[in-house]
Amino acid sequence: MVEKFYAAIDLGTNSCRLLIADAKGRPVYQDSMSTRLGEGMQATSMLTDEAMARGLDCFEQFHNVMKDCNIVACRAIGTAACRSAKNAGDFIRKVYDRTGIHIEVVSPAEEARLNLKGAISHVRNKSEYALVVDQGGGSTEIVLAQNSDNPSMLSAVSIPWGSRTAADAFQLETYDKVNAVRLSQEIKRWVDGFKHSSNFEAIKDNVSFVATSSTPLRLASLIRKCDRYDRDKCDGLQIKTKDIFKVLEDLKTASVEDMAKNPSIGYQRAPIFVAGVVMLGQIFNELGAEKIVASLRSAKDGIVEELIQNDKSKQRVQKEMTEKHKEKNGKTH
Repeated sequence: MVEKFYAAIDLGTNSCRLLIADAKGRPVYQDSMSTRLGEGMQATSMLTDEAMARGLDCFEQFHNVMKDCNIVACRAIGTAACRSAKNAGDFIRKVYDRTGIHIEVVSPAEEARLNLKGAISHVRNKSEYALVVDQGGGSTEIVLAQNSDNPSMLSAVSIPWGSRTAADAFQLETYDKVNAVRLSQEIKRWVDGFKHSSNFEAIKDNVSFVATSSTPLRLASLIRKCDRYDRDKCDGLQIKTKDIFKVLEDLKTASVEDMAKNPSIGYQRAPIFVAGVVMLGQIFNELGAEKIVASLRSAKDGIVEELIQNDKSKQRVQKEMTEKHKEKNGKTH
């Protein structure tokens, strides 16, 4: 029997991620490419030709990888940049024409649900509640959920700022005190609204905190003083909120070139890293989180889990129909 595989693609504002897993959910291939799809989008709300070219190249490379596997189910989602760009439809058509991969533009609520499903595995059943922060390039989702094997969302908010859009809008490629304060105040406004609507203060002492995306993983690498950035080794590491602010203090005098040379940051992440750190520090400080788990697992993992579950359900239905058909024919003869 030919082994079956399942694929998930998560297209964000700054990067695109591919996960291929076997029928037991074990990853057999993972990759993340910096497409910078939202670069230059702030002023016009349009994807630039250069950004679309990078996105197309990424999907062609992912398609070539997938061709070599027996992919029985695939789901590709587009998030903040695809939701916001006026010409996102043109890009989605080009990707489909070139690769046959259909990009499904998902709502912030669906994005948050999938991220929760993927990220909560690090803290499952360790507290009554779990809070997941997924910081993308174009938006940041905060989800509060019952912490269980089958987590249910209790409250969520989609902050319309991610590391790339915030870096552009607040001019934070390098640290600037005035602009950092402006961004912090904007994030505080959204977090305060979330705390009020979710009644967070009443349950905050029984919450496990998870942060998923490249920035928290790179922060874990910096805080643990790793020789180089290894996302797989950083997956599941615990960091303290106070250490995020220590990193931010070091970044106050760093140039983009300095950050690009740092093995835990790198040249692709350097121009948007300060904004990402300012945001995460503010979010977790406002929530009163002392410790956070950095997670590599996110929407793509949630997608694969559901693809496998759906395939198993189909197999069960087909088996039942086959058995009923045999039973019927047996009685007839």
